[in-house]
Amino acid sequence: MTEPLPTHPLTAATVTAEAFAPFGVVLTPMADGTPFTAEEAVLDVSGGIPRFYLMSLDDKKPEFVRVTRHLETTQTLMAVGDVEWTIAVAPASIDEPTLDDLRAFRIPARTAITMLKGTWHAGPFFAEPSMDFVNLELDDTNVTDHHNFRLDDTYGVRVVVE
Repeated sequence: MTEPLPTHPLTAATVTAEAFAPFGVVLTPMADGTPFTAEEAVLDVSGGIPRFYLMSLDDKKPEFVRVTRHLETTQTLMAVGDVEWTIAVAPASIDEPTLDDLRAFRIPARTAITMLKGTWHAGPFFAEPSMDFVNLELDDTNVTDHHNFRLDDTYGVRVVVE
C-alpha cells in the first residue's frame, strides 16, 4: 500500500473579471439587447464543430493531481442551477505549470467563465453529490485536444482547494 500524497493547499477567491483576466473572461447576466462586448470576443470555436452540451458530473471534491488544457478551442462553463462552484487554473502561456502558477476561483451562481485557448484547468469542483454544467467546446476536444500535466509525478503532491 502506498502512502497518500502530501497536500498542497490552494485558496479559492471569488472570481472577478480582473483576477480571471489572465485565464479568460467572466460572463454575468446582461439585459437583452445589450451590444456585443469585448468579453464575448474571446470565444473561439472556429477550429472545428462547436459542441454545446449539458455535462453531468458526480462527486467532484476540490482536490486534484492533474491539470488539463485545450490548445485548439476556448471552453465556456456555467453551472445549471443556483449553485456556486470552483475551478483551478494556470496561465496558457506556460508549458508546465508550477504550484505557484495555480489559482483557484469560486464561481457564483448565474456566472459563466470562458477560458482562453491553452488555459490549464482542473475542475469544476462542487460540494453537491452531482451537478450539471453548460459546456461549450469542440466536438472532439476531449479526444484530440486534451493535454495533461501531472502535478503528482512532477511535484509529488495532491492539490487541495480550500
